[in-house]
Amino acid sequence: MSLESKPTPLVAVSLGTALVLVTYVTPIVSVPLTAVDLDAGAGSRAWILSSMSVGLAAALLVSGVIGDTIGRRRIYDLGLVLLAAGAVACASAWAPWVVVAGRSVQGVGGAAILACGLSLLAVHFAPGPPRVHATAIWGASVGLGIALGSVTAAAVGEIGTGWRETYAVTAVLCLALLPLGRAVPESRAEEPRPIDVPGLVLLVVGMTLLVSAVTEVRNGLGAVTVGLLVAALVCLAAYGVVEQRVAAPLVEPSLLLRPGFLAATLGSLTLGLSMIGVASFVPTVLQVGLGHGIWTASLVPAVWAVVSVATSLLLRLLPFPIAGPRDISLVLVLVALGQCLGLGLTEDSGVWRLVVMMAVAGIGTGVLNAVLGRESVANVPADRSAMGSGANNTARYLGAAIGITLFVTIATHAGDSLVAGWNIALGVAIVLCLAGAGAIALV
Repeated sequence: MSLESKPTPLVAVSLGTALVLVTYVTPIVSVPLTAVDLDAGAGSRAWILSSMSVGLAAALLVSGVIGDTIGRRRIYDLGLVLLAAGAVACASAWAPWVVVAGRSVQGVGGAAILACGLSLLAVHFAPGPPRVHATAIWGASVGLGIALGSVTAAAVGEIGTGWRETYAVTAVLCLALLPLGRAVPESRAEEPRPIDVPGLVLLVVGMTLLVSAVTEVRNGLGAVTVGLLVAALVCLAAYGVVEQRVAAPLVEPSLLLRPGFLAATLGSLTLGLSMIGVASFVPTVLQVGLGHGIWTASLVPAVWAVVSVATSLLLRLLPFPIAGPRDISLVLVLVALGQCLGLGLTEDSGVWRLVVMMAVAGIGTGVLNAVLGRESVANVPADRSAMGSGANNTARYLGAAIGITLFVTIATHAGDSLVAGWNIALGVAIVLCLAGAGAIALV
């Protein structure tokens, strides 16, 4: 049996990816319960929500580079262990900072799973229909994880503490997936490149400081926020200088001249900036703005995720490929059109307004989940596929961290009510989505 026909890599990687997304979205619903149990203030709540993004943004590209060098499955397995260790820390937390630390560790583990998991699929499934099939399933697992995370948080919220159990279940599932991952054949670059240690350190520190600054913005633009932002910019500028001087940079500058790679990276950044910020705030506007309960607040985002899953799976059946800058740009326009259906929300609006918005936007999201992942590994050298995946996911989760903060800040400070703030913030998200689509079209 050929490697392309073996289901094990696809099953293992898809389940691991779904579990990362379950972990990522669960606190969106459960953080109010966590805050009450641990007496966490507004600042701590913001950090609980964003700390996994810090780990993801810092470690995604690095995980891909190291995976290409020493073994992608080895780094993928390490990611499962770190995801479980962070979950155990969160489940047993006695203070908010323990949850923040645990979720940061989960972010690092999730980065290893996402970067090296998609790369393993690129290695084991040949270009053409086999890889289209595999990346469609992988894209569906992203949406499936978001849907399961929302529903699980609401369900577990009915028992026990309402949040510790979600982390305990995550830890058990991570350990259960380890044997399945061990069945995936190992792969690495045939000619491993030397790891650019100075560039790696500067990138990790710079990305960590940048996402930390974005998180602190929710507490106001104070000295701490400005200090973090300045330090992040200094580190990232130094990283850019170092990368021009080393023989084997983490990301070759020439890759940014490839339209496919640039379009996939900009597409992921745009999706994070616009749609993930919107989806993350839907539970809040439903509960606080429209007065609905936790189940409604959880199920509406799940509609977005379920539609994206179905779309990713159906993508395999299309008689023509969706690829390249033009197609990515057009799909982003579809996401923006879906978001437009949520404009004009009032306190008397029915839930259906947001359901329809999320369903239409979910169609575009499902296409992008599959296409962006496939394009990110198709437009880099074969022995750097984990790096390509890491770079693409870095753009997505950096965009998500900024997009969530931007949406929350505008929605809670603009307008004379939360619903009015929602309409203003949604308008900004639509503009960002269309601007990203336009930039990609110019590629």
